[in-house]
Amino acid sequence: MKNIVVVGSQWGDEGKGKIVDWLSEQADVVIRFQGGHNAGHTLVIDGKTYKLRLLPSGIVRKNKISIIGNGVVVDPWALLEEIKEIKDKGIDVNVNNFIISESANLILPFHKEMDEIREDSAGKSKIGTTRRGIGPAYEDKVGRRSIRLMDLRSEINLDQRLDSVLLHHNAIRKGLGKKLFQKEQLKKDLLKIAPDLLKFSQPVWMKIDKFKKQNKKILFEGAQGILLDVDHGTYPFVTSSNTVASNAATGTGCGPDSINYVLGITKAYTTRVGEGPFPTELNDEIGELLGTKGKEFGTVTSRKRRCGWFDGVLVRQTIKVSGINGIALTKLDVLDDLDEIKMCIEYELNGKKIDYLPASVEDQLKIKPIFKSFKGWKKSTNGVKNIDELPQEAKNYIYAIEDFVGAKISSISTSPERDDTILVENPFEI
Repeated sequence: MKNIVVVGSQWGDEGKGKIVDWLSEQADVVIRFQGGHNAGHTLVIDGKTYKLRLLPSGIVRKNKISIIGNGVVVDPWALLEEIKEIKDKGIDVNVNNFIISESANLILPFHKEMDEIREDSAGKSKIGTTRRGIGPAYEDKVGRRSIRLMDLRSEINLDQRLDSVLLHHNAIRKGLGKKLFQKEQLKKDLLKIAPDLLKFSQPVWMKIDKFKKQNKKILFEGAQGILLDVDHGTYPFVTSSNTVASNAATGTGCGPDSINYVLGITKAYTTRVGEGPFPTELNDEIGELLGTKGKEFGTVTSRKRRCGWFDGVLVRQTIKVSGINGIALTKLDVLDDLDEIKMCIEYELNGKKIDYLPASVEDQLKIKPIFKSFKGWKKSTNGVKNIDELPQEAKNYIYAIEDFVGAKISSISTSPERDDTILVENPFEI
């Protein structure tokens, strides 16, 4: 048995969807373990594009079981809409191939409103959230006042739970001069969709234990990237959950011994959506070229991504923090037209050289990158499937990344198409 966790080693948007889709063909079970519908995965299969936000990437494949774990926060209406969208494209979603943890916490309309209120009032201090209510929903979870999927089974229980959570939210809304949120219509709306959601509800921890006994291959699918981790990322410009690989166990209900291999998806350059530090950001024509050729727009929000050179210091750090065993390098072909390519190998902070990203956001905003330059290959790598067919300059760059970050590159993606991948080693077969 080999169970794999897939995480993003940068700020998200590394191309996890394609890699997870490729791995899901070999897996029996695919599980989302954190985040919400703020993280999008784009899959391109046989020329057809699927944009997933909550549904695990395995849903597009037959004879696979897809699971939303307890660590995910779920907007019930967004999920039902996504299920409808994917069904309209010919993908079946039923109780045999899709499960939601009964312990999953729900994102409700007042969470989204609170997200918007905070961002609008923050001015220059805004985080750059997707305004989908993810953060406020996680706050209610930790505050022990959240509505969970299981609460929809009983109208009496739901009524009491809504009283509890709205007592908190309406106190804040009143203080901010906002209209108080009314319970009754929300309760009716939730009870109306409850049967559509509860039919997928199961104790996921129990299902995982059963799958392990059956020697099924499990793929744990992370969202966002490690640099957005609430503990280990560029705080406070982070998401509201733990994006590191170890959260795959907590966010699904299994022990860390269930994880056999951690694959870090890593872009051949660096991008970031939203606010926050970005040491290697390029605000010039090269940054524009990377964004245009790489089609760097968010799957969920369509926001333009900030682009910059590959930051080896950051990726080396996230590899250690998340226990990454191997790297899937993506979007190599985006660099094809460049005369020179750079990689950050060190920082300078207050006149001193450092080899890690400091925890203080004040320091993160001050650091200056120190680069190593590589000669560009000026040849197309698009669609290449064998590493020997790559230009020597491209191989030099790849091997330099591998050597610097201290993790083996297990695969190299040379286009958005699923089959345009150079496989060095298969995590399921190690």
